[in-house]
Amino acid sequence: MKNIYDYTLSELENLFVYLGYKKFNASQVYDWIYKKRIKSFNEMTNVKKELIDYLNENFILGSIEVVERQEDIDVAKFLFRLEDDQKVEAVYMHHDYGHSLCISTQVGCNMSCAFCESGRLKKRRDLKTSEMVEQILAVEKELNLRITHIVLMGIGEPFDNYDNVMKFIDIVNCGKGIELGARHITVSTSGIVPKIKEFAKSDKQVNLAISLHASNDELRRKLMPIDKAYPLDTLMDAIKEYIGKTNRRVTFEYIMLDHVNDTKENALELVNLLKGMNCYVNLIPYNETSHIDFKKSSQERIMNFYDILKKNNINVTIRREFGSKVSAACGQLRANHEEAK
Repeated sequence: MKNIYDYTLSELENLFVYLGYKKFNASQVYDWIYKKRIKSFNEMTNVKKELIDYLNENFILGSIEVVERQEDIDVAKFLFRLEDDQKVEAVYMHHDYGHSLCISTQVGCNMSCAFCESGRLKKRRDLKTSEMVEQILAVEKELNLRITHIVLMGIGEPFDNYDNVMKFIDIVNCGKGIELGARHITVSTSGIVPKIKEFAKSDKQVNLAISLHASNDELRRKLMPIDKAYPLDTLMDAIKEYIGKTNRRVTFEYIMLDHVNDTKENALELVNLLKGMNCYVNLIPYNETSHIDFKKSSQERIMNFYDILKKNNINVTIRREFGSKVSAACGQLRANHEEAK
């Protein structure tokens, strides 16, 4: 059985026309599953019974389920069970600008970043497009609200699951689908250079974020093995190419690790690396876990780092901290479940 949430509108239109139905039937089905959020194809009152029977025989309406939910002020973390019993997470955050959801794109991750809980458990498989879409639908149902911003920054490396992620963006952005504006969708990558270049040509108006986390290659290789394949010079060239093609600003994510990457020298190196680029830096207080030895930088060190960037005309923000009472680190809830087994 196929999952209906794996299909873009154009794919569903092509399928229905091939089967002898009308192209507009796809828009009808999209309206029922994404606007009215039906739980059964039999609820579609304006669709021919013949087509409903076909859908019942060949498609399912979703396959993931919520198995755990943790909450704190303005944040909720969800653990999902997939159809093969694998598990992934999504994190809801309430901001003054709206309701944001950070979703996963893979079961586990092969990037092996030293500070990251997700990378401790290696990649089992890519998520299907439907399994990404359903994270949104499930959280909206659980919390009885509409998600306004999506960040692909949960478990996994989105550009290591490129084709499914691109389909996901099409479905989420589609006016007849979930209907999220492209500027409200952010894709984060650890720096897979060929995919950044491909993404630049895709004509998708979504935001691009780069997980940087270090100001020089020597340090970045210790923290992020991907730097061995795509060192900073190569990465920065690709990002400049992306900015040149899209005229869009890029976000650099920078996790603040105590006495590791938070020195004055690191800040000045970062200034030199990013000077003149259409970008901004998002400083992220580290979420400590019992499995990894890194510690969060002190507020004083974060502010000193921030001030150096600011004084050197680098656009910079400090991410608000969420989830002190939940398994806040990305992948932590899944890791706890896996180890409990």
